[in-house]
Amino acid sequence: MAVARTWSVALAGLTGAIVEVEASAAATVPGMAIVGLPDKSLGEAAHRIKSATANSGCELPGGKLTINLSPASLPKQGSAFDLSMAIACLAVGGLVRRESAERVVHLGELGLDGRLRPLVGVLPAVLAVARAGYDAVMVPTANVEEAQLVPGVTVIGATSLRDAAIWHGAELSAIDLEPVRQRVDRLPTPDPLDLADVVGQPDAVDAMVAAAAGGHHVMMVGPPGAGKTMLAARLPEVLPDLDAEAAVEVSCLRSLIGLPPDGALARRPPWESPHHSSSAAAIIGGGSRQIRPGAAARAAHGVLFLDESNYPKYNHES
Repeated sequence: MAVARTWSVALAGLTGAIVEVEASAAATVPGMAIVGLPDKSLGEAAHRIKSATANSGCELPGGKLTINLSPASLPKQGSAFDLSMAIACLAVGGLVRRESAERVVHLGELGLDGRLRPLVGVLPAVLAVARAGYDAVMVPTANVEEAQLVPGVTVIGATSLRDAAIWHGAELSAIDLEPVRQRVDRLPTPDPLDLADVVGQPDAVDAMVAAAAGGHHVMMVGPPGAGKTMLAARLPEVLPDLDAEAAVEVSCLRSLIGLPPDGALARRPPWESPHHSSSAAAIIGGGSRQIRPGAAARAAHGVLFLDESNYPKYNHES
């Protein structure tokens, strides 16, 4: 029984773990089984792989295909494993070189037409690849710019499964396809607010400067209209640029919520001001299967502003 393997990444929040993707073919009734603690969306990958390989001109080996995601005790979710599982299956059938597939970590969701769809969380995933000592990762074309922000890793962009198979040695002719673009709903960037524009409030201004210099929390108490929100909104501009480690962490958090870095790591401290009706989960974060950062996490290395509507009993802002 032939066995081929490659690699992918399982994300749990900002932490990524390398997953070994094995595939084997047995001369029994045709079918495909995915084992290794997959979730529902990952279990449905068998249908995507069959359709994508057929529409890409890549023939799967006959018989029963078994795909194992190891370590089996690690929960795995999402569609980012599609490309790695498809490449492992094609390696079993001899369409692609096994030694080539084993050297590359694969990330990508397959469309039914064989094109690779962009992912969220590519930056922390590629960072996990670099920290694990791997030197090459294949991602959808739309995620190449984000993946290249991680130094020391060779990023291979692929528009489709056919392109990926050709890169791994498949004797197929290239077909020019329009890559699937990443749709990012970027919020408008407000003009920076300068603390020097504040007239009066010398004690409050000094408190803002002291908080920025020492990384302190601030509590402001006063009636509505006293200037608490005006002062808080100007606090991020007093903070210095993020260092390299903090910039990576902030950029990874944004990548997880579908806001990939726009050509460079985030260098300015973030600002988060959740609405007073936000739930505890929206502020703290979490998730039943896939962890999503809340406002408190997204404000890491920056400013989290909670207005008095969150605490009507005390009528304060912090």
